Amino acid sequence: MTYESVRYEKQDHVAVVTLDRPQNMNALHLEAHLELKEIWEDFRDDPDLWVAILTGAGDRAFCAGNDLKVTAERTADGTDVRGVERPPFGRITRDFDCSKPMIAALNGVAAGGGLELALACDIVVAADHARLGLPEPKVGLFAGAGGAHRLARQVPFKVAMGMLLTGDLIDAAEAHRIGLVNQVVPGADLMATAHDWAQRIMRCSPVSLQLTKEAVFDAQFLGIDEAFRADDGRRERLFASHDFVEGPRAFAEKRTPQWTGR
Repeated sequence: MTYESVRYEKQDHVAVVTLDRPQNMNALHLEAHLELKEIWEDFRDDPDLWVAILTGAGDRAFCAGNDLKVTAERTADGTDVRGVERPPFGRITRDFDCSKPMIAALNGVAAGGGLELALACDIVVAADHARLGLPEPKVGLFAGAGGAHRLARQVPFKVAMGMLLTGDLIDAAEAHRIGLVNQVVPGADLMATAHDWAQRIMRCSPVSLQLTKEAVFDAQFLGIDEAFRADDGRRERLFASHDFVEGPRAFAEKRTPQWTGR
């Protein structure tokens, strides 16, 4: 599949989604959002895709958020900035239920909506020159694509408020220190590291991973007893899967499991 603003590649159960507007620091406009909508829904619905890696083209920026130049141009000429079909920012920041693991590989600045995309992923690896933040208040906006909600769930509250109320960016080392990213590596090693995470994840049963992610998210938003009750349905899905049979059998036979994700 070919797109104008995003590259979408599939190989060995891994989807690689690359924001491809390096001349605009991979900032997103309406057309890019519409492409990402199609891409992420394809990833979610394709049973042969088990893990996704989201990154940006070039080495300056993962994503600088909303393309303010396009916004200014369209506001000036009266064009509908959002568009009647505009999905949530980058599609994955809101109303996107996907139990498959998603890795963000930050190849540079992740600001505003760029950081919000990373916050919507499960694992984050960053190049050592990356900088992260939510500077929306500095341009008269607020982090309305999940930044104001997710950041305080993922790092200590006071740290989150310091970032949100100043709009300042932090470097990759500080992001790692506060638990916002999992690993920091030299830029040249970024994609290899992201793929290494994907391979380590895929040593596990895709069915088990999806059920695990669902259970973790339920635990954040449901009472503990309600979350346990939701596990009953997950156990039924697990017991009905090929992976449930394959895992113990491979262990007993001292071989590598051949997962199917079904």
